[in-house]
Amino acid sequence: MKRLVFLEDEDILREEIADFLRDQGYLVDAVASIGEFKLCYNPGRHRLALLDLGLPDGDGRELIRELRGRGHRVGIVVLTARGGIRDKVAGLEEGADYYLAKTVDLDELAATLAALARRLGEPEKGACWTLELGARRLIPPGYQPLSLSQQDLTVLQILMQRPGVAVSRRQIIEAQGENYLDYDQRRLDTQISRLRRKTEELCGLALPLNTLRNAGYCFFAEAEIVA
Repeated sequence: MKRLVFLEDEDILREEIADFLRDQGYLVDAVASIGEFKLCYNPGRHRLALLDLGLPDGDGRELIRELRGRGHRVGIVVLTARGGIRDKVAGLEEGADYYLAKTVDLDELAATLAALARRLGEPEKGACWTLELGARRLIPPGYQPLSLSQQDLTVLQILMQRPGVAVSRRQIIEAQGENYLDYDQRRLDTQISRLRRKTEELCGLALPLNTLRNAGYCFFAEAEIVA
């Protein structure tokens, strides 16, 4: 699955971007310093790194040089307030794959990470998620089944029927037998967040579900539904 380590020392910005990336289907390990990065980073687990440069315990460019010097094939995207051309050129020369200013639109950030993930061979091919309707279970690829509530089962069923196709919020709400106009949509957001968290806690995988802002959701992995 798509797993990345995100290094940003500003608490609010780190939380905001980490939540956005989780909505995009990433499993995010967010850290606030170079020291925390080195404790967290695992080259066998993290294929992507999103890095700030101005950090409380050093310069992110030194970290990039260290990663490249050790031969790590990690995809590196710099996200920094240093938006000048000279800074950008220096960052790319140090070994970053992409260099973005912090004023970047979040959709552009997501597209950049997705392009880099494709180049690195992410996401994994042939990993099928199975939804068992009768047993009311979700089976992540290579892991034990997760028991589901009836509501979660209904939501996943409509999302997994057509992987890669956007499903509107209205379709999901009405599939649960609710009136779209009367429904508090925050309930759906809470349900999706809870389902993501449960999946990650029980098997360590990110639920392959993208949030389409102001539109709906998209299940982007190979999927099978059985009775």
